[in-house]
Amino acid sequence: MTEVQFHHGTADPLRHACRLLAKAYESGARVAVTATPDRLAELDVLLWTFDDLAFVPHARLAAGRAPAQRLLRTPIWLVDRAVDAPQARVLVNLGPEIAPGFESFERLFEVVGRDEAARLSGRGRWRHLQSRGYAIAQHEVA
Repeated sequence: MTEVQFHHGTADPLRHACRLLAKAYESGARVAVTATPDRLAELDVLLWTFDDLAFVPHARLAAGRAPAQRLLRTPIWLVDRAVDAPQARVLVNLGPEIAPGFESFERLFEVVGRDEAARLSGRGRWRHLQSRGYAIAQHEVA
């Protein structure tokens, strides 16, 4: 069963995701990130600029597209649909809804911001996962 962690209360979910992804890369994890296309575009840019010393190799993959053969070793994928992520074992969801296909990943990180809309959608995702028997760990972001 997928291990679920909620990271909540972050003032800047995208920057928090960058830090998570940098740690994941350093540990050798293969990660998929889902969100709306606009948020993924923001994250794509931020991953190159959030830390002058960090290198977080990643690629963007639009829905229904197959990755180029030369990119298959890329450790972090920004995807419209979790099911499209090549060989990823960890999923980071920055979207407002449950990511379809999350159950095929070993780990799921839900990143929830401080604003009211983010908190409400995060609570909905929490209830959905909890009602299906997932044990949920929570991490309050300072």
